[in-house]
Amino acid sequence: MNYTFGYARISSKSQNADRQVKKFRDMGIEERHIFIDVISGSTFDRPKYNALLVVVRKGDLIKFDELDRLGRNYDEILKNWNYITRDLGVDIVILEKEELFDSRKFRSMGDLGRFLEDQFLSLLAYLAEQELKKSKRRQREGIDLALKKGVKFGREKKYAITPAFIEMYNSWKAGNITATAAWKSLDLKKTTFYRLVKEYEDQNS
Repeated sequence: MNYTFGYARISSKSQNADRQVKKFRDMGIEERHIFIDVISGSTFDRPKYNALLVVVRKGDLIKFDELDRLGRNYDEILKNWNYITRDLGVDIVILEKEELFDSRKFRSMGDLGRFLEDQFLSLLAYLAEQELKKSKRRQREGIDLALKKGVKFGREKKYAITPAFIEMYNSWKAGNITATAAWKSLDLKKTTFYRLVKEYEDQNS
């Protein structure tokens, strides 16, 4: 007997997964088959997600609310999509764009379906990469324009999300250091640290 599962993720306890969970319930997915992670999108070490992949069996179906629940970026999305659908033999449906992201459509076409799926996902990754490059270019152009107008960025960088902040954030989330140690190491006030935490988690939710 095959089962349908639902996977939901939220980035912080200040959010809730009710909207995602309600979708799954309305589709008749049993409570015991709904897996929820409360964790930032900056890491893919997700206990409930990992548990879900242990529980599912060939022929089962996993429904995700959105495509980014599969990974932090499109390389991870492709990797996880292929692992679930090909290595585990489990199907995926992305509810946000169900008409596009339904692995059952490709599977029913046999070898041709696998070829088309590869082409489709590769195109998706390429378009996403180009969009990211355009976004970074627009951001750089905006900064250059602001600098020409005399806008000062120096002091603000201390309170921005930097690689040092991300590294300290990940250590804190992993339980390696306390929050107090994190904000002191970054030379931040407690309120500033948590403001950046919320901003960072919102960006990766």
